[in-house]
Amino acid sequence: LSPQVWTKNINQANKKALLAWAKETGIDLVQVNGQRRYGGPPPGWVGDPPPPGTEVFIGKLPQDVYEDVLIPLFQSVGRLYEFRLMMTFSGLNRGFAYAKYSNRHSAKMAIAAFHNFEVQRGCTIVVRRSTDKCELSVDGLATSVKQQELEAMLRRVTEGLLRVTLYASPCQRQAQLAVLKYHTHQAAATAKKSLVEGNVRLRGVEIRVDWLKPDLKQKVQPCKKPSWVQGGKYPRFPKQAAESPVLHDAVGCLKALCQRQCLGTPLFLTECIQAKPNGWLRFWCRVVIPGCPMPFSGFTWVQRDGPGRSGHDEAKVAAALKVLQMLGE
Repeated sequence: LSPQVWTKNINQANKKALLAWAKETGIDLVQVNGQRRYGGPPPGWVGDPPPPGTEVFIGKLPQDVYEDVLIPLFQSVGRLYEFRLMMTFSGLNRGFAYAKYSNRHSAKMAIAAFHNFEVQRGCTIVVRRSTDKCELSVDGLATSVKQQELEAMLRRVTEGLLRVTLYASPCQRQAQLAVLKYHTHQAAATAKKSLVEGNVRLRGVEIRVDWLKPDLKQKVQPCKKPSWVQGGKYPRFPKQAAESPVLHDAVGCLKALCQRQCLGTPLFLTECIQAKPNGWLRFWCRVVIPGCPMPFSGFTWVQRDGPGRSGHDEAKVAAALKVLQMLGE
Protein backbone atom coordinates (compact mmCIF):
# COMPACT_ATOMS: atom_id res chain seq x y z
CA LEU A 1 0.00 0.00 0.00
CA SER A 2 1.75 3.17 -1.16
CA PRO A 3 1.28 6.44 0.79
CA GLN A 4 2.10 8.38 -2.38
CA VAL A 5 -1.43 7.86 -3.68
CA TRP A 6 -2.85 10.06 -0.91
CA THR A 7 -2.80 13.77 -0.27
CA LYS A 8 -0.33 13.92 2.60
CA ASN A 9 -1.84 16.78 4.55
CA ILE A 10 -5.27 15.21 5.12
CA ASN A 11 -5.98 12.84 8.04
CA GLN A 12 -2.32 11.91 8.50
CA ALA A 13 -2.69 10.15 11.86
CA ASN A 14 -5.31 7.67 10.67
CA LYS A 15 -3.45 7.03 7.42
CA LYS A 16 -0.29 6.19 9.37
CA ALA A 17 -2.29 3.87 11.64
CA LEU A 18 -3.68 2.10 8.59
CA LEU A 19 -0.22 1.66 7.06
CA ALA A 20 1.11 0.24 10.34
CA TRP A 21 -1.85 -2.15 10.61
CA ALA A 22 -1.46 -3.34 7.00
CA LYS A 23 2.25 -3.98 7.56
CA GLU A 24 1.65 -5.81 10.84
CA THR A 25 -1.13 -8.07 9.50
CA GLY A 26 0.28 -8.54 6.00
CA ILE A 27 -3.07 -7.60 4.50
CA ASP A 28 -2.82 -6.36 0.93
CA LEU A 29 -5.06 -3.43 -0.02
CA VAL A 30 -5.35 -2.57 -3.71
CA GLN A 31 -6.82 0.74 -4.93
CA VAL A 32 -8.42 0.77 -8.39
CA ASN A 33 -10.92 3.24 -9.88
CA GLY A 34 -11.82 5.02 -6.67
CA GLN A 35 -12.19 2.00 -4.42
CA ARG A 36 -9.73 0.22 -2.17
CA ARG A 37 -10.17 -3.53 -2.00
CA TYR A 38 -9.17 -6.38 0.22
CA GLY A 39 -9.65 -9.97 -0.95
CA GLY A 40 -11.89 -11.03 -3.79
CA PRO A 41 -10.67 -13.73 -3.16
CA PRO A 42 -8.75 -13.46 0.14
CA PRO A 43 -5.55 -15.45 0.75
CA GLY A 44 -6.20 -19.18 1.10
CA TRP A 45 -9.61 -19.12 -0.56
CA VAL A 46 -10.48 -22.32 -2.42
CA GLY A 47 -13.48 -22.77 -4.70
CA ASP A 48 -16.05 -20.52 -6.33
CA PRO A 49 -16.97 -17.01 -5.12
CA PRO A 50 -19.80 -16.77 -2.58
CA PRO A 51 -23.39 -16.88 -3.90
CA PRO A 52 -25.68 -13.83 -4.23
CA GLY A 53 -27.00 -12.46 -0.96
CA THR A 54 -23.64 -12.54 0.84
CA GLU A 55 -22.72 -8.86 0.46
CA VAL A 56 -23.76 -6.01 2.78
CA PHE A 57 -23.75 -2.28 2.15
CA ILE A 58 -22.18 -0.08 4.85
CA GLY A 59 -23.23 3.57 4.83
CA LYS A 60 -22.85 6.78 6.86
CA LEU A 61 -19.20 6.04 7.57
CA PRO A 62 -17.10 8.85 9.04
CA GLN A 63 -14.75 9.86 6.23
CA ASP A 64 -11.62 9.47 8.34
CA VAL A 65 -12.17 5.80 9.26
CA TYR A 66 -10.25 3.12 7.35
CA GLU A 67 -9.82 -0.63 6.97
CA ASP A 68 -7.73 -1.01 10.13
CA VAL A 69 -10.98 -0.34 12.03
CA LEU A 70 -13.57 -1.68 9.61
CA ILE A 71 -12.12 -5.03 8.51
CA PRO A 72 -11.52 -6.39 12.05
CA LEU A 73 -14.99 -5.17 13.04
CA PHE A 74 -16.85 -6.83 10.18
CA GLN A 75 -14.65 -9.90 10.25
CA SER A 76 -15.70 -10.54 13.85
CA VAL A 77 -19.04 -12.06 12.72
CA GLY A 78 -17.78 -14.21 9.84
CA ARG A 79 -15.12 -14.76 7.22
CA LEU A 80 -14.80 -11.96 4.69
CA TYR A 81 -14.42 -12.83 1.03
CA GLU A 82 -13.97 -9.19 0.01
CA PHE A 83 -14.08 -5.71 1.51
CA ARG A 84 -14.32 -2.58 -0.67
CA LEU A 85 -14.00 0.95 0.70
CA MET A 86 -14.94 3.78 -1.70
CA MET A 87 -12.25 6.49 -1.72
CA THR A 88 -11.77 10.12 -2.76
CA PHE A 89 -8.58 11.40 -4.39
CA SER A 90 -7.66 13.16 -1.13
CA GLY A 91 -7.46 9.88 0.77
CA LEU A 92 -10.70 10.24 2.71
CA ASN A 93 -13.34 7.56 2.24
CA ARG A 94 -16.56 8.49 0.45
CA GLY A 95 -18.77 7.43 3.35
CA PHE A 96 -19.66 3.92 2.24
CA ALA A 97 -18.21 0.46 1.73
CA TYR A 98 -19.20 -3.12 0.83
CA ALA A 99 -18.38 -6.28 2.77
CA LYS A 100 -18.89 -9.66 1.09
CA TYR A 101 -18.95 -12.73 3.32
CA SER A 102 -18.29 -16.39 2.62
CA ASN A 103 -21.96 -17.27 3.29
CA ARG A 104 -25.39 -15.66 3.70
CA HIS A 105 -25.59 -16.40 7.42
CA SER A 106 -22.57 -14.21 8.13
CA ALA A 107 -24.07 -11.38 6.07
CA LYS A 108 -27.26 -11.57 8.13
CA MET A 109 -25.21 -11.57 11.32
CA ALA A 110 -23.38 -8.42 10.18
CA ILE A 111 -26.67 -6.61 9.56
CA ALA A 112 -28.03 -7.67 12.96
CA ALA A 113 -24.84 -6.74 14.81
CA PHE A 114 -23.72 -3.53 13.11
CA HIS A 115 -26.78 -1.69 11.81
CA ASN A 116 -26.92 1.53 13.91
CA PHE A 117 -23.56 0.57 15.45
CA GLU A 118 -21.59 3.55 16.83
CA VAL A 119 -18.30 3.20 14.98
CA GLN A 120 -17.08 6.51 16.39
CA ARG A 121 -18.52 8.60 19.17
CA GLY A 122 -21.75 10.12 17.88
CA CYS A 123 -21.44 8.33 14.48
CA THR A 124 -23.78 5.38 13.88
CA ILE A 125 -23.50 3.49 10.63
CA VAL A 126 -26.07 1.88 8.34
CA VAL A 127 -25.66 -1.79 7.39
CA ARG A 128 -28.09 -3.51 5.06
CA ARG A 129 -28.15 -6.10 2.34
CA SER A 130 -26.43 -4.90 -0.81
CA THR A 131 -28.65 -4.43 -3.86
CA ASP A 132 -27.06 -5.98 -6.94
CA LYS A 133 -27.88 -3.21 -9.42
CA CYS A 134 -26.41 -4.05 -12.82
CA GLU A 135 -28.09 -1.52 -15.14
CA LEU A 136 -27.09 2.04 -16.02
CA SER A 137 -28.95 4.65 -18.06
CA VAL A 138 -27.56 7.16 -20.53
CA ASP A 139 -30.09 9.82 -21.54
CA GLY A 140 -30.06 12.55 -24.18
CA LEU A 141 -28.44 10.58 -27.00
CA ALA A 142 -29.06 11.79 -30.54
CA THR A 143 -31.68 9.83 -32.47
CA SER A 144 -29.03 9.03 -35.08
CA VAL A 145 -26.86 7.10 -32.59
CA LYS A 146 -26.87 3.37 -33.39
CA GLN A 147 -26.68 0.53 -30.90
CA GLN A 148 -23.52 -0.93 -32.47
CA GLU A 149 -21.75 2.46 -32.34
CA LEU A 150 -22.57 3.01 -28.66
CA GLU A 151 -21.72 -0.57 -27.71
CA ALA A 152 -18.32 -0.42 -29.45
CA MET A 153 -17.44 2.79 -27.60
CA LEU A 154 -18.50 1.36 -24.21
CA ARG A 155 -16.51 -1.85 -24.70
CA ARG A 156 -13.40 0.26 -25.27
CA VAL A 157 -13.71 2.11 -21.95
CA THR A 158 -15.56 -0.33 -19.64
CA GLU A 159 -15.53 -4.05 -18.85
CA GLY A 160 -18.27 -6.59 -18.22
CA LEU A 161 -20.85 -5.11 -20.61
CA LEU A 162 -23.57 -7.62 -21.51
CA ARG A 163 -25.84 -5.59 -23.78
CA VAL A 164 -27.01 -2.14 -24.83
CA THR A 165 -30.67 -1.35 -25.55
CA LEU A 166 -31.90 1.93 -27.05
CA TYR A 167 -35.26 3.46 -26.14
CA ALA A 168 -37.14 6.63 -26.92
CA SER A 169 -36.27 9.05 -24.13
CA PRO A 170 -39.27 9.62 -21.84
CA CYS A 171 -37.69 12.86 -20.56
CA GLN A 172 -36.40 14.58 -23.72
CA ARG A 173 -37.96 15.09 -27.14
CA GLN A 174 -36.12 13.84 -30.20
CA ALA A 175 -33.62 11.92 -28.07
CA GLN A 176 -32.76 8.38 -27.07
CA LEU A 177 -32.10 6.74 -23.74
CA ALA A 178 -29.71 3.77 -23.55
CA VAL A 179 -29.89 1.04 -20.93
CA LEU A 180 -26.51 -0.59 -20.26
CA LYS A 181 -26.58 -3.99 -18.60
CA TYR A 182 -23.38 -5.26 -16.97
CA HIS A 183 -22.38 -8.70 -15.77
CA THR A 184 -22.18 -7.75 -12.07
CA HIS A 185 -23.00 -4.86 -9.79
CA GLN A 186 -19.30 -4.21 -9.30
CA ALA A 187 -18.72 -4.05 -13.06
CA ALA A 188 -21.63 -1.61 -13.40
CA ALA A 189 -20.37 0.56 -10.52
CA THR A 190 -16.86 0.65 -11.96
CA ALA A 191 -18.22 1.48 -15.42
CA LYS A 192 -20.35 4.31 -14.00
CA LYS A 193 -17.36 5.82 -12.23
CA SER A 194 -15.16 5.51 -15.33
CA LEU A 195 -17.77 7.13 -17.57
CA VAL A 196 -18.53 9.97 -15.15
CA GLU A 197 -14.99 10.81 -14.10
CA GLY A 198 -13.49 10.15 -17.52
CA ASN A 199 -15.75 12.72 -19.22
CA VAL A 200 -16.41 10.16 -21.95
CA ARG A 201 -17.81 11.66 -25.16
CA LEU A 202 -19.78 10.26 -28.07
CA ARG A 203 -19.67 12.30 -31.29
CA GLY A 204 -18.11 15.13 -29.29
CA VAL A 205 -20.94 15.26 -26.73
CA GLU A 206 -20.37 14.25 -23.11
CA ILE A 207 -22.63 11.36 -22.12
CA ARG A 208 -24.67 11.53 -18.91
CA VAL A 209 -24.80 8.26 -17.02
CA ASP A 210 -26.70 7.22 -13.90
CA TRP A 211 -28.14 4.11 -12.26
CA LEU A 212 -31.30 2.96 -14.02
CA LYS A 213 -34.12 3.91 -11.67
CA PRO A 214 -37.18 1.60 -11.39
CA ASP A 215 -39.67 4.34 -12.33
CA LEU A 216 -37.64 5.23 -15.43
CA LYS A 217 -37.40 1.56 -16.41
CA GLN A 218 -41.19 1.36 -16.48
CA LYS A 219 -41.52 4.38 -18.77
CA VAL A 220 -39.11 3.47 -21.56
CA GLN A 221 -40.32 2.17 -24.90
CA PRO A 222 -38.18 0.28 -27.41
CA CYS A 223 -36.90 2.28 -30.38
CA LYS A 224 -37.44 -0.55 -32.83
CA LYS A 225 -39.20 -0.70 -36.15
CA PRO A 226 -42.78 -1.56 -35.23
CA SER A 227 -43.76 -3.41 -38.37
CA TRP A 228 -42.29 -6.71 -39.55
CA VAL A 229 -43.96 -6.57 -43.00
CA GLN A 230 -43.39 -3.45 -45.05
CA GLY A 231 -45.96 -1.86 -47.37
CA GLY A 232 -49.15 -3.28 -48.82
CA LYS A 233 -52.83 -2.73 -48.02
CA TYR A 234 -54.26 -4.60 -45.10
CA PRO A 235 -57.72 -6.19 -45.47
CA ARG A 236 -60.50 -5.34 -43.10
CA PHE A 237 -60.61 -7.37 -39.92
CA PRO A 238 -63.66 -8.80 -38.16
CA LYS A 239 -64.63 -7.95 -34.60
CA GLN A 240 -62.18 -9.61 -32.19
CA ALA A 241 -63.52 -12.84 -30.71
CA ALA A 242 -63.18 -13.79 -27.05
CA GLU A 243 -59.87 -15.47 -26.25
CA SER A 244 -59.74 -19.18 -25.60
CA PRO A 245 -58.73 -20.05 -22.01
CA VAL A 246 -56.07 -22.42 -23.36
CA LEU A 247 -54.11 -19.82 -25.33
CA HIS A 248 -50.35 -20.38 -25.47
CA ASP A 249 -48.29 -18.56 -22.82
CA ALA A 250 -46.89 -16.13 -25.42
CA VAL A 251 -50.04 -14.01 -25.32
CA GLY A 252 -49.91 -13.89 -21.52
CA CYS A 253 -46.20 -13.08 -21.58
CA LEU A 254 -46.77 -10.13 -23.91
CA LYS A 255 -49.60 -8.83 -21.74
CA ALA A 256 -47.42 -9.15 -18.62
CA LEU A 257 -44.55 -7.31 -20.34
CA CYS A 258 -46.85 -4.45 -21.39
CA GLN A 259 -48.23 -4.26 -17.86
CA ARG A 260 -44.73 -4.07 -16.33
CA GLN A 261 -43.74 -1.26 -18.69
CA CYS A 262 -47.07 0.58 -18.26
CA LEU A 263 -47.87 0.31 -21.98
CA GLY A 264 -51.49 -0.79 -21.62
CA THR A 265 -53.20 -4.03 -22.70
CA PRO A 266 -52.30 -5.24 -26.22
CA LEU A 267 -55.18 -5.69 -28.69
CA PHE A 268 -54.95 -8.54 -31.23
CA LEU A 269 -56.61 -8.17 -34.65
CA THR A 270 -56.53 -11.16 -37.04
CA GLU A 271 -58.07 -12.15 -40.39
CA CYS A 272 -57.62 -15.33 -42.40
CA ILE A 273 -56.79 -14.35 -45.99
CA GLN A 274 -55.82 -17.73 -47.49
CA ALA A 275 -56.53 -21.42 -46.81
CA LYS A 276 -54.63 -24.36 -48.35
CA PRO A 277 -56.00 -27.90 -48.80
CA ASN A 278 -53.29 -29.33 -46.52
CA GLY A 279 -54.73 -27.42 -43.55
CA TRP A 280 -52.41 -24.40 -43.47
CA LEU A 281 -54.02 -20.96 -43.06
CA ARG A 282 -52.48 -17.60 -43.83
CA PHE A 283 -53.44 -14.81 -41.43
CA TRP A 284 -52.97 -11.08 -41.45
CA CYS A 285 -52.30 -9.92 -37.87
CA ARG A 286 -52.05 -6.61 -36.14
CA VAL A 287 -51.05 -6.04 -32.49
CA VAL A 288 -51.97 -2.63 -31.11
CA ILE A 289 -50.15 -1.63 -27.89
CA PRO A 290 -51.50 1.68 -26.49
CA GLY A 291 -48.09 2.83 -25.24
CA CYS A 292 -46.30 2.21 -28.58
CA PRO A 293 -46.45 4.88 -31.29
CA MET A 294 -47.25 2.40 -34.11
CA PRO A 295 -48.92 -1.01 -34.29
CA PHE A 296 -47.07 -4.23 -35.11
CA SER A 297 -48.42 -5.73 -38.35
CA GLY A 298 -47.59 -8.74 -40.49
CA PHE A 299 -48.56 -12.11 -41.98
CA THR A 300 -48.18 -15.62 -40.61
CA TRP A 301 -49.03 -19.24 -41.50
CA VAL A 302 -50.75 -21.45 -38.93
CA GLN A 303 -52.38 -24.91 -38.86
CA ARG A 304 -56.15 -25.30 -39.36
CA ASP A 305 -58.35 -25.08 -36.28
CA GLY A 306 -57.68 -27.74 -33.62
CA PRO A 307 -59.63 -28.99 -30.58
CA GLY A 308 -60.37 -26.15 -28.16
CA ARG A 309 -58.33 -23.72 -30.24
CA SER A 310 -59.10 -21.74 -33.41
CA GLY A 311 -56.90 -20.56 -36.22
CA HIS A 312 -57.36 -17.04 -34.89
CA ASP A 313 -55.99 -18.18 -31.54
CA GLU A 314 -52.95 -19.71 -33.24
CA ALA A 315 -52.43 -16.48 -35.18
CA LYS A 316 -52.51 -14.47 -31.95
CA VAL A 317 -49.84 -16.76 -30.48
CA ALA A 318 -47.63 -16.35 -33.57
CA ALA A 319 -48.10 -12.57 -33.50
CA ALA A 320 -47.34 -12.38 -29.77
CA LEU A 321 -44.15 -14.42 -30.22
CA LYS A 322 -43.02 -12.14 -33.04
CA VAL A 323 -43.68 -8.98 -31.01
CA LEU A 324 -41.83 -10.43 -27.99
CA GLN A 325 -38.88 -11.25 -30.26
CA MET A 326 -38.83 -7.72 -31.67
CA LEU A 327 -38.94 -6.27 -28.15
CA GLY A 328 -35.91 -8.33 -27.18
CA GLU A 329 -37.74 -10.70 -24.85
